Amino acid sequence: MTDLSGARVLSRRALVTRFGRPRDGTVVFTNGCFDLLHPGHVRYLEWARELGDVLVVGVNSDASVRRIKGAGRPVVSDADRSELLAALRCVTAVTPFAEDTPLELIDELRPDVLVKGGDYDLDDIVGRDLVEEDGGKVVVLPFVEGYSTTTLLDRLRETG
Repeated sequence: MTDLSGARVLSRRALVTRFGRPRDGTVVFTNGCFDLLHPGHVRYLEWARELGDVLVVGVNSDASVRRIKGAGRPVVSDADRSELLAALRCVTAVTPFAEDTPLELIDELRPDVLVKGGDYDLDDIVGRDLVEEDGGKVVVLPFVEGYSTTTLLDRLRETG
């Protein structure tokens, strides 16, 4: 697969056109809110990138984060979260998604590797069945202790 210099924030359609099937190379996909980017996120994304030729990141939309995390979230808009992620060397492309889970995006993209962090149980990973039925693999990376957006927000409220 062509090595991209610099990541891009793409619409879902552009992302699937560029990285969907048929393709050469290995596409790794992960997703999340990434509300306050911290070293735990960065390490996780760097490890994920090592599993393939490109790393595609799905970012929950603002409305999706509110439904999942509750009032007061996200702290950072989806456009800004996407831009920050796209600036990371290890990230090839970023796309926001409005659904509460990335199932539809995974179904359209059909990544070769689906990655989640160690706070997920393999049996609970959305899209696992789709990736495995295509011969791909699902990887749970180790949880990076000491880093959490919720913990950061609690600390900010305490010192506020």
